[in-house]
Amino acid sequence: ESVDTVIKRGTTPIAVGAFEAMLNETDVVLIDTRDASEFGKGFIPGAINIGITGSFAVWVGTLIKDIKQSIVFVAEPGREEEVAIRLARVGYDNCQGYLQGGMASWIEAGYALDTIPSVSVEEFAAEEAKNPAINILDVRKKSEYDSEHITNAINAPLDYVDQSMLQVDKHKTYYVHCAGGYRSMVFASILKGKGYNNLINVNGGFTAI
Repeated sequence: ESVDTVIKRGTTPIAVGAFEAMLNETDVVLIDTRDASEFGKGFIPGAINIGITGSFAVWVGTLIKDIKQSIVFVAEPGREEEVAIRLARVGYDNCQGYLQGGMASWIEAGYALDTIPSVSVEEFAAEEAKNPAINILDVRKKSEYDSEHITNAINAPLDYVDQSMLQVDKHKTYYVHCAGGYRSMVFASILKGKGYNNLINVNGGFTAI
């Protein structure tokens, strides 16, 4: 298909009722392209957070294995075309459109929301000082982890999330960090969609730590 056709389809606004029905009735992947901090405060259950302001194409390519996968997305108003174009550039031509009116329309319609809690570095440090045995997940690449990491942190790279999640116990609480806060929320959102409800994101990641 021509890129014009792909982008036109990808920038189709989907009314909130139809959007909710698509999520329940079809095999679509929902990408929420908002900033991690906004995403964590409230998102559509099952959404994967891959922020448009960041290594968007890299992580879409890493995490969505099938380029023919049907995709819908949530975006900040005004950035819908940018999302569709960047998906098309890396071969994801089967984007069906975006949530018309963004998250405001979803909330206004009264549909369910999920959240992922975040803590500041100071709150994380205080918790770790109080209980040195807390569970810490470092989702950076192995090379980053090997270079320097928090004592007792478990390396669970986002690159290999399917294998990494095998290290996570659904019944335990984990503090999750990456280098700057982008990948940790991606990781937490994927696991949240699979029933892991006890992940806490550390704002600012290892850089801030």
